[in-house]
Amino acid sequence: MRLPIFSPLLGVLLISGLAGSAVLAQDQSQPAPAVNSMPAGQAPSAHKAPDPQRQTRRMTKKLGLTADQQAKIEPIFADRDQQVATLRANTTLAPKDLKVQIHGVMRDSDSKITALLSDTQKLQYQQLKQERRAKKQQRQSETPTNS
Repeated sequence: MRLPIFSPLLGVLLISGLAGSAVLAQDQSQPAPAVNSMPAGQAPSAHKAPDPQRQTRRMTKKLGLTADQQAKIEPIFADRDQQVATLRANTTLAPKDLKVQIHGVMRDSDSKITALLSDTQKLQYQQLKQERRAKKQQRQSETPTNS
């Protein structure tokens, strides 16, 4: 004795099973997209690539930059990021020299940015930098050393 309800249900299950198998087979034939693909010759970094627009938006939010300040600061970030990328790509530099040169680029861009800020913004900017340094030192002290 067959129940009439099982016949359509079995048909639906059979069709969905076949369709699912076809989709699965199709998915397996296509190469998986690279989630974190990098151009050849570049090592993955621990943090996101610098974005001058994002950096400017963040600074605007923290310091209340005017449109004129934003227009002048964004190219400073772009130039700084380009200089740092060029330095990091230079494999002939010793690590200590690389660090010194990167710090020089950072100081230079920092002084250009500071020159564009109001007195109140300068104080806020100094405070932000101090907080950033403190967080960096805290992370470094929490990182276990291999000895």
